[in-house]
Amino acid sequence: MDISLFDFDLPEELIAQSPEKQRDACRLLLIDREHRTYQDRVFSDIIDFLGPNDVLVRNNTRVIPARLIGKKDSGGAVEVLLLKNLHGDVWECLVGHARSVRLDSICYFGNGELSCTCIGVYEEGIRHMEFHYEGIFLEVLEALGQMPLPPYIKKQCSNKEDYQTVYAKVPGSAAAPTAGFHFTEELLGKIQAKGAQIVDITLDIGLGTFRPVKVNDTKDHVMHSECYEMSASAAEILNKAKTEGKRIIAVGTTSVRTLEANMSKYGMFTPTREDTRIFISPGYKYQAVDALITNFHLPKSTLIMLVSAFMGREFTLECYRHAVEERYRFFSFGDSMFIYGKPSED
Repeated sequence: MDISLFDFDLPEELIAQSPEKQRDACRLLLIDREHRTYQDRVFSDIIDFLGPNDVLVRNNTRVIPARLIGKKDSGGAVEVLLLKNLHGDVWECLVGHARSVRLDSICYFGNGELSCTCIGVYEEGIRHMEFHYEGIFLEVLEALGQMPLPPYIKKQCSNKEDYQTVYAKVPGSAAAPTAGFHFTEELLGKIQAKGAQIVDITLDIGLGTFRPVKVNDTKDHVMHSECYEMSASAAEILNKAKTEGKRIIAVGTTSVRTLEANMSKYGMFTPTREDTRIFISPGYKYQAVDALITNFHLPKSTLIMLVSAFMGREFTLECYRHAVEERYRFFSFGDSMFIYGKPSED
């Protein structure tokens, strides 16, 4: 499909620059994809639409301060974004002005407490970097790194926890699973009190999630690989839910990609830790996910394509036009959608 089919007009002032003071006070567009209806609510209202026949699946990844600003051995400035831990102290990184970072180039950060050597050169600014430090890597990174906020957010958070979900647990991501921002500990407790189950999976969010589509036809887009993990206990709960006809609700597109990648490969939920390049766009038939909680995404992005595959492209754009007209907040710190109901043809 032509990617222009996923474009829409978005006033810049609707791009949220900071989170709501109260996480669950954001707006919620409640969408029935079967009957093609929607209504304006508040996120805390979601409790009214969840119950004992629901399994909520969330991505418990934790964002690391993966953006490093330093100097090259040649003296020039350099920016390195850690994307994925390959093994040991070797990371796949996205490097700014990467042409000058060649094989064996060394970059230094802070006062030299952290450095890295380029051991692999790849296209589009991707480099494999081996890091050198003393002590515990994540502690060094915490001291020297910045939160890797998307480019449309103009300033760093005053509190790093603003760019984490309240259930963030497993360090390793270069971006947050932002659909989960709207949950509070109190709201999660209420959801469990109503009998709904909560299941954690992990997908380390890297370039695959936020890389822009640079081709004109969706069939030519190749996703960057990201690592996900599904535990034996999570697989058991999810398989039982499918057998019993319970509703599996994905919190965010990264949870969707984890669940669908696993189900489409194995035919049932299966414990594993592996990479996925799954790209979900219209024409894809969902096998794992019955409902979706997600934010409002960038025009022509893989994320709006994923949502379009779930609820139909035309209806997706209709809901987005409504959100713009009603001045919803967009992107990472923005408002939310809860999409439920049986699928209908676009």
